[in-house]
Amino acid sequence: MTERKENIVMFPFMAQGHIIPFLALALELEKKNGYTIIFVNTRLNIKKLRPSIPPNSSIRLLEIPFNSSDHGLPPDSENTDSLPLPLLLHLIVISPALEPAFRDLISGLVLEHGRPPLCIISDMFFGWSAKVAHEFGAFHAIFNAGGGYGMAAFHSLWLHLPYMKVNSEEFPMPGFPKGHRIHTKQLPEHFQVAVPGDSWCSFSQDMFRDWLESDGILFNTIEEIDHVGMEYFRQQIGCSVWPVGPILSSLGSKARAGDDAEATMHLCMKWLDSKPTNSVLYVAFGSQSAPSPSQTIQLAMALEACGKNFIWVVRPPSNSVTDHDHNEGEWLPRGFERRIQDSNKGLLVQQWAPQLEILSHKSLCVFLTHCGWNSVLEALRSGVPMLSWPMGAEQNFNAKMLEEEMGLCVGVASGSSEVNHKDIVKKIDLVMGGSTKAKDMKNKACEVMEMLNNAKNDEKGFKGSSAKAMEDFLYAALSKSCNY
Repeated sequence: MTERKENIVMFPFMAQGHIIPFLALALELEKKNGYTIIFVNTRLNIKKLRPSIPPNSSIRLLEIPFNSSDHGLPPDSENTDSLPLPLLLHLIVISPALEPAFRDLISGLVLEHGRPPLCIISDMFFGWSAKVAHEFGAFHAIFNAGGGYGMAAFHSLWLHLPYMKVNSEEFPMPGFPKGHRIHTKQLPEHFQVAVPGDSWCSFSQDMFRDWLESDGILFNTIEEIDHVGMEYFRQQIGCSVWPVGPILSSLGSKARAGDDAEATMHLCMKWLDSKPTNSVLYVAFGSQSAPSPSQTIQLAMALEACGKNFIWVVRPPSNSVTDHDHNEGEWLPRGFERRIQDSNKGLLVQQWAPQLEILSHKSLCVFLTHCGWNSVLEALRSGVPMLSWPMGAEQNFNAKMLEEEMGLCVGVASGSSEVNHKDIVKKIDLVMGGSTKAKDMKNKACEVMEMLNNAKNDEKGFKGSSAKAMEDFLYAALSKSCNY
């Protein structure tokens, strides 16, 4: 499209669930199109990210100044991984304070290169960066690392909080096609306790208003499975929408450096290799969340009672993330770890596991997940059906889509709702016991896997929907830059 090598600035929010897909997109843009990527984040995130950059990559990591102590956060709180929910939300709410430093950073790049970047791709939480981009004559796009349906529901219901205060357990979803309804039990807990005018509500309203200033939105999804969500944003936001997914890290566990990660990888693969094909349940709730202590006990009892092979990525329960002196005996049944080890039916992995490699292993059968969109895509890319246990954000809506719209998921629990181990066992048996339901879910998951693969296909004579959307996005950016 152009002879000149262009710069693209990318700025994700300070959370692994945002940084990882941003880096995957950066590597894809660099590899396929030869653009120079300038990846912006705070000092500690840049330091953590540096080992993940492939040796042959020319991605430039650029620090943006940020002092968490100036904003009511503990020192060096630059990533949500180490923050309990109230402080995590506070980090999001104060993120517009980065605007002056980001403006200075872009100004410096313009002086350095003698022209503005071709495009600034920002996080959904950084909608204010559209104004900065346009001040310097740069094209602006939001990269929403979530799926269209889940984010559309999040957007719709957040804008209509009073709408939810109806005397009914079920109501239509504003902006969605007729017939799309949601039950109050499917709402995340923070929606149910939201108070219009509080800091989080005010931030969200401002964020959605800032989205209207962007030149377009990139989504980590494909049109074929997410048409309802894509059409919602085309109509409600009124800008270009490009479903360019699946954007997944090609590095796998290599993105996590260190001897511990390598040892965990070897342990998991050796254990999986010893199990029959399609026989293992994988249980993980992402890097940010975990069930409550009582839920964790019930889950452990269910995994032991179901008799299935399983890998469980164990993290401290959700209300003990700030308690460094917690006693595991308080949230796992007495003797559980020893019995599981002796039986060899399960593998307990602390904190982190090589998820991409686990999900793509032949022995894997079903994924019990919090339905964070990165995890959903990783499962679908390997044709793995799911059990859902959403924890927050738009995860409830992702679960709703997977179960009701796509038929490849069964709900287990939601948030902090009470759950009984016997009910969990029934759900596990349903999806792993050879039932018609289980076979149907597997077939549908494999169909979606093929759709995802085809969407990214960019071979001579065939261009998939996501490959075409990426081409359209870059053409739009180049066209606008020529007009400045």
